[in-house]
Amino acid sequence: MPELPEVEALAGYLRQRAVGRRVDRLEIAAISALKTYEPAPTAVAGRAVVDASRHGKFLDVLFEGDLHLVVHLARAGWLHYREAFPSTTPLRPGKGPIAVRVRLDDGSGFDLTEAGTQKKLAAYLVNDLATVPGVAKLGPDALAADLPTFAERLRSRRGQVKGVLTDQSVLSGVGNAYSDEILHAAKLSPFAITNRLTDDQIATLHATTRQVLGDAVERSLGQRAAELKGEKRSGLKVHARTGLPCPVCGDTVREVSFADSSLQYCATCQTGGKPLADRRLSRLVR
Repeated sequence: MPELPEVEALAGYLRQRAVGRRVDRLEIAAISALKTYEPAPTAVAGRAVVDASRHGKFLDVLFEGDLHLVVHLARAGWLHYREAFPSTTPLRPGKGPIAVRVRLDDGSGFDLTEAGTQKKLAAYLVNDLATVPGVAKLGPDALAADLPTFAERLRSRRGQVKGVLTDQSVLSGVGNAYSDEILHAAKLSPFAITNRLTDDQIATLHATTRQVLGDAVERSLGQRAAELKGEKRSGLKVHARTGLPCPVCGDTVREVSFADSSLQYCATCQTGGKPLADRRLSRLVR
């Protein structure tokens, strides 16, 4: 799932490549992806791309006249920039990976695609960002929040720190992958309860959140959209590395599986050597 660093990098790439170009047309290939009906997609034609930015994990492409194309890429969505499209024929609604296509006046443009069968990519064409439900509910940006804000927001929701850290209404931008990385760097169990964290643990978690996300953004900026997934994978220390050695201590990276997701952690670095319960298997891994 694209998270804060990747979406920030995609916005930066669009600022470099698309800003100043005018839209030839906006095409919707996956009807279910477009969550708004007013303004119509035809309203974008002829407008210049003014900016591209990020709100949490939402990508925001701004056209002149304060018209926004706001996109949540969900788990399997991505942006592919095309220097030229193979055909000028408009897309037909179908079952392919392309959900939305934006054609620009120089023949270039970008596709918003989604792999797999669970089609959850969401696009909103709006004049007011507050009308996008997910954006309206976002908490402070995880990378921008200062320590008092971070502490207040984290302690506002009692629960396991992994779940609270990825709750977009608490802090925005962190998802499954980077929460694993942040907690590993902070030497905290993903099951630690937020209202039991000490001030020192909160301060460490805040610092590692800024470091992990900041480093990922720095690595990602300037990369082409097609290179970002590989760049993300290369920087991960525990996420998606089950069974491999922890690069910090050498212990084996372990996994806890849930119905539709999983987390990875290092027992030596994070839980005092004690394996965590795997809830999907309903047993304690010993």
